[in-house]
Formats: sequence, structure tokens, C-alpha cells
Amino acid sequence: MPKKIVLLSGSVASGKTTLWRSLKQEFDNVHILKTKELIQKLAKRKLGHELDAERRAMQLFGDRLDTETQGSWVRDELRRRLAKLGPDEPNAVIIVDAVRKSEQIRKIRESYGYSVVHVHLKAPKAVLSERYTGRASGLKEFASFAEVATNRTEARIEHLEETADVVLDTSLNLARDVAVRAATHLGFYARDYDSTVDVIVGGQYGSEGKGHIASYLAREYDLLVRVGGPNAGHSVFLEPTPYIHHQLPSGTLRSPLATLLIASGAVLNADLLIKEISECRVDATRLFIDPQAMIIGARDISGEAGLKRRISSTGQGVGLATARRILDRGKRVKLAGDVKELRPFTRQAVWEVLEQAYRRGKKVLVEGTQGCGLSLYHGEYPFVTSRDTTVGGCLSEAGISASRVRKVIMVCRTFPIRVQDPEGGTSGPLYNETSWEEIASKAKINLDKLLATERTSTTNRSRRVGRFDWVLLRKAAALNGPTDIALTFADYIDSCNDRARRYEQLTEETMRFIEEVERVAAAPVSLISTRFDFRSIIDRRSWW
Repeated sequence: MPKKIVLLSGSVASGKTTLWRSLKQEFDNVHILKTKELIQKLAKRKLGHELDAERRAMQLFGDRLDTETQGSWVRDELRRRLAKLGPDEPNAVIIVDAVRKSEQIRKIRESYGYSVVHVHLKAPKAVLSERYTGRASGLKEFASFAEVATNRTEARIEHLEETADVVLDTSLNLARDVAVRAATHLGFYARDYDSTVDVIVGGQYGSEGKGHIASYLAREYDLLVRVGGPNAGHSVFLEPTPYIHHQLPSGTLRSPLATLLIASGAVLNADLLIKEISECRVDATRLFIDPQAMIIGARDISGEAGLKRRISSTGQGVGLATARRILDRGKRVKLAGDVKELRPFTRQAVWEVLEQAYRRGKKVLVEGTQGCGLSLYHGEYPFVTSRDTTVGGCLSEAGISASRVRKVIMVCRTFPIRVQDPEGGTSGPLYNETSWEEIASKAKINLDKLLATERTSTTNRSRRVGRFDWVLLRKAAALNGPTDIALTFADYIDSCNDRARRYEQLTEETMRFIEEVERVAAAPVSLISTRFDFRSIIDRRSWW
């Protein structure tokens, strides 16, 4: 039994074909039974030939079928179609275009009861007449709409409105509005759904290792979503050379079957993005870039020189582009849909792709950038980035409702970092600051190797480092409500941890540290990164 049997009725030119085409385009579980085609099939069976392709002949033979079968001929074909669907399509929807008599509707209701929804379309006769003169139905039509109603059945079509479940006046809305209204009545946009979205956010000042965690988890998801801008680089372990994603999701290379989305709230450097798309060999069937994502201009980059001096900004133009998006409303602003080279990827809004994914039960991973301590609103101003980096900000940029979220994975490193200003300025407070020399000595790590590793992904600057900030962890947990913590750089506590493949192989000091993190964050440490390597994550999750 299908989820729905939808019976369409209405006068010629009322919009039935336009409606089912719109629904079929958006919902992949929709099947169509066209009575026009069924009439030709039955005519060939009974008469030995198909009818002439003209409306009058179709009307007359349809009336003959109603008389001979007491209106059951549509139901009988519906039964055959249902039998062909089989058990692997339990949520199939069959739309019948169209029913013309109450007897046809009654026969179908008697067989399928509450699965049947009768949708009647109507419009004023003046509107129908105007539409009729300009339509292309594939049939030889009457000279005017008035002649259509000379058929008795067609003349009584409007009476089907009396018993219909849904009646829509198609003259009052655009075709797309009619489709949305009909889909809503049919329950296609129901809000009773499973939460299938997981979000990765940073809990400190960025560079927590989100790319490594995201690339590890990516294989479990159908869609990967990236927000933010190119001022954040996410490193992914690949051999022989790691890859840094600046704008594509970090699972692009590690999960080659996943659909990739760049949300409308993202800020893009078109040249760098095109280069990344080429390097990762991503084609237009796999990547969707929201056409309303903001494009960074050359003046945005040059205009951030002052920010680089004052707060050690990466100077990628993200902040000024974001400001222009607000201040230049009404002026000519370049968005992703305006970039010729990106147009193969901007064919559909990201929220629409996500809506289709939700209906199919697909799993979605949203990858935030930077960290909670850099949030424009919740970081220590003015040493902040140009966006809200919390889970709420990421969801807003992605166009995803909070009620869709299943898991929030907050990534924290054992020793938080901030960028080192090469000109002697400051990138903001880093409480309980220490040195790489001290960390290397205590953890027994080669200092030169450590210093080479700890450079920023985007600007290749050296980093300042501090001891673990428990107050920041508490704040980040309050702002993000993580269900899970991913702890990275466990080898910085003790280099012995880089050989651990299971939790119990970590040092006792590390395990005590993890227990304390869990208490303060009120969330389990479910993922532990012991080094930057292919097999370097201890997975303690109870979910997938």
C-alpha cells in the first residue's frame, strides 16, 4: 500500500499537469498515472488501434469506458501499477491525472480508503479560457475553451469540488505556490522527522584539528557541508603530502561518494575555490555552492592590511566582504551565482538540497571553522573573527534548523594556540601562556619537528601556545552544548601517546586529564587524536 494515492481533478487548463510535474521534480517517490495514456492503451485493446490525437475523441472514449465499467477502469489500472511497485517502495505516491467522474473516485476510495487524497483545481472561466488558447497538450484541441464544455462529463467537472479533500484556486498563486500548497496538504513537508545533522565546531581559538576529525568522520555521512571562509585552513592527512582545505569540506577526498555543499552564509575567494575544486577533481554533479554565498573582492583583501597589524588577522578579505554584504545592499554585489566559472555548481540553493536529503533520511555533517574563542559575539573583542563561530552561527550560515541536529562534536586541543604576530603585535589574550620548548621537554617531543608543525594553515605563521584553559572549556560548552568532545594532540601531554591505538594504552596522566575534561564540559570525550596520521584516532563513540 503506498503512502498516498492522489487523485487530481479539474477543468482543462486548471493546472493539473503543471502541478504533478512540479511535485515529481521535487519528490523522487512520486509516480504518475496518466488517464490520457490509459485511454489510448484501452482503445488499442478494444478497437485494435489508438485514437486520433484529438480531445473530442479522448472525451468520448473515456465516457464509453465509464459506461462499460461503471467507472472502475481507472481503479483497475491503479491496482496494476501498485502491484508493480513492490515492497521496496513503501512510501510511493501515485498521482492520477486525472479523474473526471464521481464514480471513478468512489471506486478508488472503496478499494484504498484513507490512502486516497482527492485534490481539485479550479480557476475562473475567463482565466481557463485564456490559458486554453496558449497551451500545448499534444492533442488537437477545440477552437475555444467554450467548446470543451460541450462534453457532458467535462461540463460537470466543477461539481467534483463538492467532495474533494483539497481545493486550490490556481488563479490566485504562481504555479510554484500551488505546488507548495498541494505538497503541504499531502504531508510532503511534515515536520515529524529524525534528526540526521551532526555539527563539528572548535572549542578554543581555531587550529584545534577539526579537519582531521571531520575527515575521519566523513565516511559515515551522505552530505558534507562547509561554512565560514578561506581564512580557515583545515588540514587532512594524506600520503605522501597532507592536503589543506580552505573552502571545500574536509571529507572531500576521504569520502569521495559524499555530496558536497557550500552554504549561503559562506564567504568565498572564487579563484582559490576554483583551484581547490580542480585539485580535488570535484565535478558539478557532486558539489553544490549556494548562489547567494558572498564573493571576496581584491579590495576586500587589500583593505584588511590594518586588521593584520591591529589584531593579527589573516587578512583574507572575509571580514570586509561580510561587511559589504550588509552595507552595499542595493548596490552591485558579486555573489557565487554571478561568477561564470562557478555557475555549474550554483544550480540549486543549498537549503533545497538539504530538504531533499532530509526526506530521504540522509546523514549530514556540518563543518564549522575557527573556534568559539574567536566568535564575533562571544570571543574577547576586538581579537575576534568576523562571524559567530558557535554551533548556532554555523547552523545559521548553513540554513539548518536547530531541531535537525543530532550531535554536536566540539573539538579541543590539549594546548590551545593563537597566531603569533610577525610584526610584534598581539592576536589577543592567551591565558596561562607557555612555550613550545617547555611542551617539547615535558612530552619528550623533538622541538624542531614541533615548531615546523605548529604553523598556521592559511598564513604559515608561527603560533603562540598556552596551557589548557578550563574556563574557556566551560564557556565553550555552555555556548555550544556539545554532545561529544573530540580531544586532539594527546601526544603533547606525552609522546608515548602517539603509539596508543586504544584508550587503555594512553598514559595515566592523559586519562586523568580526559576525565577532568568530561566533568567540566559535561560531555564524553568520544574521539581522541594521538597524532596527525591515518590511524591516529581512538574512537570511543557509542553512535555512528
